[in-house]
Amino acid sequence: MLCKKLHHAAFRCKDAAQTVKFYTEMLGLKFTHAMGEDHVPSTGKYSPHVHIFFEMEDGSNIAFFECPLDPGEASGRDPQTPDWIQHFAFEVADMDTLVQAKADLEAKGLKVVGPTNHDDFITSIYFFDPSGHRLELTTRTCHDPVRLKAFEDEAPRVLELWNQTHDWSQREKVFGSKEGYIR
Repeated sequence: MLCKKLHHAAFRCKDAAQTVKFYTEMLGLKFTHAMGEDHVPSTGKYSPHVHIFFEMEDGSNIAFFECPLDPGEASGRDPQTPDWIQHFAFEVADMDTLVQAKADLEAKGLKVVGPTNHDDFITSIYFFDPSGHRLELTTRTCHDPVRLKAFEDEAPRVLELWNQTHDWSQREKVFGSKEGYIR
């Protein structure tokens, strides 16, 4: 396989210093690198910016650009896309860690939604960073290899249903049950 793992995903932020404070103090990520340029290295376009990186336990990173001269929404969201769709999901160790993270974030003044169970596959909490990026902390709640294989096997049928109907109330047509697919 060509791609070994995620190195980083990069997004825009409103204020690099505020972003560093949030990701280090709220989420405990390690601030590992910052670079500044007057020109975009790949295109040569004049656009003064700072590019900051935060490393996670597995070595992957989330990165941000502060670009004060370029117009646009700092979150980079498409205004036609609901704010719950575009988000970063960070995995935590287990449910106890997730519940404690929610309490800690709320104690620091953040509004947190959840925990939300997603099909007994993962459970998540949600909140926003200072630039308006929606963040998710999630933990895997299914550890049964048979059930995980069933999720994998059902994925094409779930997509098939969606492509046929674009309406989950019609799932009985494909799966023969109003309850859904894997139950």
